[in-house]
Amino acid sequence: MSLDLPDPIARYFAADKASDAGSIAACFTPDAIVIDEGNTYAGREAIRQWMAHASTQYTYTVEPFAMAQDGHHTVVTSRLFGNFPGSPVDLRYRFVTEGDRIAELEIVP
Repeated sequence: MSLDLPDPIARYFAADKASDAGSIAACFTPDAIVIDEGNTYAGREAIRQWMAHASTQYTYTVEPFAMAQDGHHTVVTSRLFGNFPGSPVDLRYRFVTEGDRIAELEIVP
């Protein structure tokens, strides 16, 4: 099933699929915040470093399969397959967008 993701979110998942930390960071506003595994990353450079580290630590594939609105959040549920403990796992990506960029992303089980 193909999802009709909003453009900034579609660009995020495309850049993630390509393992391109720079392109992922470019999807965000300059002062964006990402929360993942209890850690907060603020600003594009911190987000780029977070993704660069994640892509060297594990090999994985993300497959979005559901999308819903929750207030001002767009929640995309995705299945992650990879060489990490507990694979595969379904995660919810809670996005807040501003224009054509992502302002906030929280990744939760």
